[in-house]
Amino acid sequence: MPNMSLKKVSMPEQNPQVRNKNFEEVALGYTPEMAMEEATRCLHCKNAPCVNGCPVNVQIPDFIAKIAEGDFDAAYDVIAQTTSLPAVCGRVCPQENQCEGKCVRGIKGEPVGIGRLERFAADYRMKQEKETVQKPQSNGIKVAVVGGGPAGLTCAGDLAKLGYEVTVFEAFHTPGGVLMYGIPEFRLPKEIVQKEINALKNLGVTIQTNMVVGKVVSVDELLADGFRAVFIGSGAGLPSFMKMEGENLNGVYSANEFLTRINLMKAYQFPETDTPIKIGNKVAIVGGGNVAMDAARSAKRLGAEEVSIVYRRSEEEMPARLEEVHHAKEEGIQFKMLTNPVRILGDENGWVTGMECVKMELGEPDASGRRRPVPVKGSEEVLPMDTIVIAIGQTPNPLIKATTPGLETQTWGGIVVKDEAGQTSKEGVYAGGDVVTGAATVILAMGAGKNAAAAMDAYIRGNK
Repeated sequence: MPNMSLKKVSMPEQNPQVRNKNFEEVALGYTPEMAMEEATRCLHCKNAPCVNGCPVNVQIPDFIAKIAEGDFDAAYDVIAQTTSLPAVCGRVCPQENQCEGKCVRGIKGEPVGIGRLERFAADYRMKQEKETVQKPQSNGIKVAVVGGGPAGLTCAGDLAKLGYEVTVFEAFHTPGGVLMYGIPEFRLPKEIVQKEINALKNLGVTIQTNMVVGKVVSVDELLADGFRAVFIGSGAGLPSFMKMEGENLNGVYSANEFLTRINLMKAYQFPETDTPIKIGNKVAIVGGGNVAMDAARSAKRLGAEEVSIVYRRSEEEMPARLEEVHHAKEEGIQFKMLTNPVRILGDENGWVTGMECVKMELGEPDASGRRRPVPVKGSEEVLPMDTIVIAIGQTPNPLIKATTPGLETQTWGGIVVKDEAGQTSKEGVYAGGDVVTGAATVILAMGAGKNAAAAMDAYIRGNK
């Protein structure tokens, strides 16, 4: 009989007033007993709506059934059939809008904790230190992947499983993309990411770092060098700013720089590491997405006394995950809603001293479907600040567009694809993830990489 409890089995977490002073993982994961208990809440629906809600089509009822039986290795094997990064997905996917959002148990209670169970199965396998994959026999055909983030790594893993000789060209000195430079250690431990990457290497994937495609080598040169197809998954790493006065002052960061310094370059360990980062006592994070939450929670851990999220809409319109907002509030982050910065103020030495803001009210819906924020006349105020982080979005780096003739792009810089398979305007070149959609979720990027891998395989087999 299924467990008909209306609530998920609670996952242990660090105390908020302890964790906001360290970078250790917040959520501590299920024990085997907890995982088996939660797994018995699954109804094993015949039409499996949860699977339809998963961008990489993990066979969710099947792996949950194995956990309920106590066969955790078999559960992992089911997950690994369709995703190359299960320990990552279990931690950072917005399950509430995808698989869990489709769960029938969510109609009259909380959905099954699918993400928590996926994380458990992946962590269990890692702790056993077993080989998770076997290198398939090579077919001798070379394919290239530009970008070592979620889209690129997923595409590379799927192609390697089919026997292709896959080379990933990564611009940074460490692969992983946003998993390494964007998402903080307390949400996604880098050791976990590295183990997932090592599993791909065991499949035969070659990863070349410090390879800036468009500078060191071009897409056309890769095609001329014998790579039969190329996948571009270079992400959206170019930060957006508000183009307001004072954004060039000392103490103003883009969220990209701020989080890259902290996460990839380990600024939180300074002076043990070489990368410092200056944090004032009063910090403002401009934006309302997951990146803004990550920046705010990181700033708090670096010693800021007062950290505020400044967002021009109401909390209901915030795009951040509810879990991240909840955790931020628990950790003492303040929320200044319906507030929009218009100017950053500084002293005679060029350092930030404050931020002039105007109050907003919500008007008619805009193109996104959210109500458009409208300034309230006479509501200007100055918020004293030492550090400001701009977290309002990112766009693709224009380098690949500028060095790849025949590659059609959007006006905002994203690569145009013809369909869900990721075919671009250039034969043999595919694209997916944030470089196509703009900044989105890890799992959507992985889904794009998976679709492209299947399309690239069909393209190569049709052109032998």
